Amino acid sequence: MGAATAPSAPPPTFIGMRPEKTLHVAAFALRSRLLVSLGLLLCLLTPGLWACSGSRSEAPVAPPPVPVSAAVVQQKTVPLVLKTIGNVEASATVSVKALVGGELLRVHFREGQEVREGDLLFTIDPRPHQAALREAQAKLARDQALLKKARDDARRYARLIQDDLISREQFDQVTATAQALEATVRADEAAVESARLKLAYCTIRSPITGRTGSLLVHQGNIVKAEDEKHVLVVIHQIQPIYISFTLPEQHLGAIQAAQAAGPVTVTAVIPGETDRPVSGRLSFVDHAVDQATGTLRLKATFPNEDRRLWPGQFVEVAVKLADDPDALVVPARAVQTGQGEQYVYTITAGSTVEYRAVTVKRHLEGEAVLAGGVKPGEMVVTDGHLRLTPGARVTVKNSGGGG
Repeated sequence: MGAATAPSAPPPTFIGMRPEKTLHVAAFALRSRLLVSLGLLLCLLTPGLWACSGSRSEAPVAPPPVPVSAAVVQQKTVPLVLKTIGNVEASATVSVKALVGGELLRVHFREGQEVREGDLLFTIDPRPHQAALREAQAKLARDQALLKKARDDARRYARLIQDDLISREQFDQVTATAQALEATVRADEAAVESARLKLAYCTIRSPITGRTGSLLVHQGNIVKAEDEKHVLVVIHQIQPIYISFTLPEQHLGAIQAAQAAGPVTVTAVIPGETDRPVSGRLSFVDHAVDQATGTLRLKATFPNEDRRLWPGQFVEVAVKLADDPDALVVPARAVQTGQGEQYVYTITAGSTVEYRAVTVKRHLEGEAVLAGGVKPGEMVVTDGHLRLTPGARVTVKNSGGGG
């Protein structure tokens, strides 16, 4: 047999109570003991709760200052410069064509060669034109001989008419013949000159000093006189050279004022050569504003002595119109863009920042020229904007005029 189990203790009973009443009393006693235990536990935890409540009532710890870079607002004279993109153009472009037809006997230059005005470029077969010239000269000599005889006849008939030995009709006929031959001789002289000119056109010379392009008609081909479709070669004059560009029409008054004061300097920067700008002069302002774009077309002339500028290039153009005295200047990186406006953070004497709305007039070589919003000598934040709010404390890790 297994071990006998001890009988469970019967629930406490009270004399004079019914069994169900006795169970209710026992449950009540059990709940009372649980409530007493819970109260004791709360008493033990109460000091800790009071301690936590006391820590929350203390003042919050101030955040550390934000490290920033800063620069001083400067007031100085800066040039009034307008910047845009320009296109380099040859100062003169000539498409060389043949004025007479014939075989192209010889080409006297290489493609891309520098040629000077008057240099021989092409030779067209001159023999047909030489023959035409000799023919015209022969016809002129014949008609000159006939004219001489006609003049002699006219002089003889003039004496005979005075003696009434011939009729007036005969005299008038001889005179008319002499006059007609005079006109014929003049026409022959013009024909000789035309034939001589065509013979001269057989040698084609450069009309300008410049650089030749690709050879479009090669030696041995037959060329036609004044053929609009067949260009022999194109020559670009690149010394001097032009840069064409456009500016908004609202700058027209400033451009005209600058021209009235003297030559207007234009600077061009070739892509990849920002440290080697080239300088020229404004030479042309178009007589009308382009209504489609609201821009004005201008040209500047550059000596191009080192041939760095090349037709077809795109370059950065800066037009200096005047000097702007007492301009407020800050580093360009100090200006931030917010919702609908631009702003800077200035640093107060208490090392806090203030929000200042500003208007940028223009940018110039990493600097922003402001229309107002700051004062000379104030400090503006140039780096560290992301962690700033108005009134935030800052510490300047470096400062200066350039930020």
